[in-house]
Amino acid sequence: MTATSEAALTSRPVFAIRPAGVEGFLAGLPAPQAAFVRAQNFTGTAGALLLLPGETGVEAAVLGLGEDASPFVFGSLAGALPADTPWHFAPGEFDAESAALGFLLGGYAYDRHKPRKRPPARLAPDAIPARAAAIAEAVNVSRDLINTPANLLGPAELADAACALAKDHGATIDRINGADLSARFPVLAAVGAGSDRAPEAVMFSWRGSQAGSDAPLVSLCGKGVVFDTGGYDLKPSAAMLRMKKDMGGAAILLGLAHLIMRRDLPIRLECRIGCVENSISGHAMRPSDILTSFQGKTIEVGNTDAEGRLVLCDLLAEAAAAAPRWLIDAATLTGAARAALGPDLPALFCNDDVMSAAILQAGMDVHDPLWRLPLWTGYDAWLDSNVADMNTVSSKPFAGAIVAALFLQRFVPRHISWAHIDVYAWNDLPRSGRPEGGEAQSLRALFTAVEMLVHI
Repeated sequence: MTATSEAALTSRPVFAIRPAGVEGFLAGLPAPQAAFVRAQNFTGTAGALLLLPGETGVEAAVLGLGEDASPFVFGSLAGALPADTPWHFAPGEFDAESAALGFLLGGYAYDRHKPRKRPPARLAPDAIPARAAAIAEAVNVSRDLINTPANLLGPAELADAACALAKDHGATIDRINGADLSARFPVLAAVGAGSDRAPEAVMFSWRGSQAGSDAPLVSLCGKGVVFDTGGYDLKPSAAMLRMKKDMGGAAILLGLAHLIMRRDLPIRLECRIGCVENSISGHAMRPSDILTSFQGKTIEVGNTDAEGRLVLCDLLAEAAAAAPRWLIDAATLTGAARAALGPDLPALFCNDDVMSAAILQAGMDVHDPLWRLPLWTGYDAWLDSNVADMNTVSSKPFAGAIVAALFLQRFVPRHISWAHIDVYAWNDLPRSGRPEGGEAQSLRALFTAVEMLVHI
């Protein structure tokens, strides 16, 4: 086997083979190795992995790709390959960046409180394209935040993480708490009033090194509910088991912001994160309370477990005032979206067909799909209230994800291109490249779409 890069001088190769290429690959191997592969009945099936023996032990690996074009077909390698030396990919019929990304995503584990049983295999540094390394790093930033238990990640700690990330990239940071929070984001403050851990918000702004004053402004708003009891409309205990992930929208957008800044996209960026715990006490909001947003809109609290839309509404209104080219929010907002689309497909609501098409196409291109649901105006009246400008919920047991999106839309002027993403942010079961636990669903799709925005 001939070295194909500098990595091959110090690392072992992985040969990634599609079914149609198996015979050609075998013809190029030494006869003993070819016989070994044939004896294992290797046909190039997706995920099939063989370790090739050599004079000094394991000399190489062979991975079957099937017809899978996603990065996830490479996701098992970090846990399956020997970890004593680095690896690199021999050239083949696959995208090198996607292969490295899948390898890196599959090597993730939340191991801060329990050591791994074995270290992951690693790629040689010069075998990792810079873009793949940046994307994997951003995804794992989000995963780490989502996986951190709520006793270790309260509102202040989430705000700390947002500020630290922004500081690393030289962004301008505005951390809002106390009386300033109540004045600027009063509805968000009301959501967090029931917790001993005070709510906060973080806003940071950044400009790419090649971005002029007229560069497109992309504004992000993330729901950062570090734990959601449901408030007085208390969740059943089974429904609370994963509520540490209720800040998944904030985590995903922080990862996205990190990636945008790491890759120095030629845009202007604003990011707003609402950091809050929805808890119960004598200070907590109650069903039928009436809140007043910063804009002066009055909101009847129909259900204290519909708090995510309250966290976002003032953030969206302030972000929209800066007239961004794109305004994007992400939130683990409704069980209705999961009932409609399941755990793997985030629901996309968008008031701009061009923006929607860009996000959906990007998701398909990078195997990070979303599915568009309608902002159906016929249901907007379901949010009417007899005592306030609007209710947080509908009395009808239908279309919960759409109704939540329609609530948020009331805080976004029609001329602003806006996308709302209702995301699960979790892998229920481990799969190749997607370990069980927190997941940065839609991050890669959104980043690719923002890259495209520069050319729209």
